[in-house]
Amino acid sequence: MAFQLPELGYAYDALEPNIDARTMEIHHSKHHNGYTTKLNGAIAGSDLEGKSIEDILDNLDMSNAGVRNNGGGFYNHSLFWSVMNPNDKGEISGDLKNAIEAEFGSEEAFKDAFSKAAATQFGSGWAWLCVHEGGKVEVCATPNQDNPLMPGVTCGGTPILGLDVWEHAYYLNYQNRRPDYITAFFNVINWNEVSKRYAAAK
Repeated sequence: MAFQLPELGYAYDALEPNIDARTMEIHHSKHHNGYTTKLNGAIAGSDLEGKSIEDILDNLDMSNAGVRNNGGGFYNHSLFWSVMNPNDKGEISGDLKNAIEAEFGSEEAFKDAFSKAAATQFGSGWAWLCVHEGGKVEVCATPNQDNPLMPGVTCGGTPILGLDVWEHAYYLNYQNRRPDYITAFFNVINWNEVSKRYAAAK
């Protein structure tokens, strides 16, 4: 079955003023839709058809640019939309809080590390919070549409929080002020969803 563009679960303007409606509409209906369509084209007629996106990325031939770029784009954006929510944000708590404090010392130190990874990713890419088997967490960044599920990519483990730092994710509202966009992202993170992903991944 072909991959389908996931619904956001909230309106395009729901994350304002942190992320503006026009950016959300273009990002979801154009960029993410484009990755979805091109991914389906890249796997059509191959042995990748019918596999989950996680299975495809876990076993990816990194020289297959069509699947690497579009499969990454499909997965990364699907996670991105799900870890933001205007109404049900929750807070860092429970096992996730314990893991973050064990690795970084405090929530603030984690936020600083994540923000630095996002701010210093040269050009287009993503910042991630990942979980390794056993529950240890790690922050890293990847270029373009790469992600930690892919073989040999920085971090490894399972991504449970991702921030898109491609210019199309913020330029209409923030222009070259990427740090302001990163700060705003923390206002809309759905920590309840991140916690669920942590529990499932560890």
